[in-house]
Amino acid sequence: MSSDSVAGLSEWDASLPRKRMAASVLLFDDLGRVLLVEPTYKPYWDLPGGAVELGESPLEAGRREVKEELGLDVVPRRLVAVDWVPPRPERSEGLITVFDGGVLAPEQAAGIALPPEELRSCAFVDLDGARRLLSPLLARRVESCLAALDVPGGPVYLENGVPVS
Repeated sequence: MSSDSVAGLSEWDASLPRKRMAASVLLFDDLGRVLLVEPTYKPYWDLPGGAVELGESPLEAGRREVKEELGLDVVPRRLVAVDWVPPRPERSEGLITVFDGGVLAPEQAAGIALPPEELRSCAFVDLDGARRLLSPLLARRVESCLAALDVPGGPVYLENGVPVS
């Protein structure tokens, strides 16, 4: 490939739209309840996770965020969903990946260490509890992901938390 071709590709690549990307990880207790975290910087609870950094894969981001937020080294097992979130006045559009992190052993759950500047608390909750604590978008996403875990097959594609068939 000539240097002109590479330069052209770089200009073309630079002209493409950019999207936010984040990774979330579903973690469960032995009763099947999902772990939620309570951020200090927003009114609703959330799944463990956060922004995918430059040059980082979504899987790596999920693992890093669980380590930073919970103090646990968990390797997410499989991709459960990709959720496209449309732009809002305060945020650009984004792609959110959700991974299955599996069931935490009781000693892992007991060893959770939250960064107090970022997270107030965490709790394992059932679906009704999740609906009460999460924003409507996150509640839809979690409900869709939990349903997808019960069905064999690949990841589910969501738009704004709703499965698209």
